[in-house]
Amino acid sequence: MTSLSASLVRGAVTSPFKHPGRPGATLPTGRLTLPAAPAAPGPLAAYRRICGFPAPESGPLPLTYPHVLAFPLAMRLMTGRDFPLPVVGLVHTWIEIRSHRPVQPGEALELTVYAAELTAHRRGTEVTMVTEARVGGELVWESRSGYLSRHATKAETAAARVGEEAPELPAVAEWRLPGDLGRRYGAVSGDRNPIHLHPLTARLFGFPRAIAHGMWTVARCLAEVDKRAGELRTVRAEFRAPVLLPATVTYAADPAGNAFALRSASGRVHLTGTVTRAL
Repeated sequence: MTSLSASLVRGAVTSPFKHPGRPGATLPTGRLTLPAAPAAPGPLAAYRRICGFPAPESGPLPLTYPHVLAFPLAMRLMTGRDFPLPVVGLVHTWIEIRSHRPVQPGEALELTVYAAELTAHRRGTEVTMVTEARVGGELVWESRSGYLSRHATKAETAAARVGEEAPELPAVAEWRLPGDLGRRYGAVSGDRNPIHLHPLTARLFGFPRAIAHGMWTVARCLAEVDKRAGELRTVRAEFRAPVLLPATVTYAADPAGNAFALRSASGRVHLTGTVTRAL
């Protein structure tokens, strides 16, 4: 948590000196690695509770948890002087997670993070960050995340992520999200980004109220998906719109449990996702 807070401060200081969209921008080639260690039982239990995962005495880590453990490394890399995009205003747009096998809480995870590529986007420039988790040298889990730095572009030359609109999924549950959800999740995850904490700090960044963490919304949906039979192997989630807190949202899923979405009472879609299971 300390290293993540330091990165947030460093990002606030360095962001004004970075210019997204600068021709010839390159990514740092280095990798950051966290030495192998098992997940701490207390923080893991708190994470399970706030995200809605069951809390058995034994059982694999939630599919999203290695990302949370490695996020301070990603922030340290993205706030470095040689990272071309300003971290202030960077928007998490999508995440893909692949589990090669279930990871048990007692296993010592070695976590590595690196920047993979810069991509032109119709709204700016997107960076893909990669996180890998190994046990005894074996790759057991990996993720790829897209972060968008918004700036003026030439729409005719910028690449856009094109996809068909997903059909509306049937509602499964309604969740009432309290106004302090961002502070509570921030205390568990260490991600105390001001946009998630208070209406006042969120307004400094253009939001009328604090917004829910995107990774909380993914984890909360996966906690529901995970209740079905079959070990989860992959998830792909797209962040469509922020969830302003407090809020009442609807969790929706297809009957087979392979696709899910989170939407507001007005029908605004906040998140869509798909999962695959082990055969």
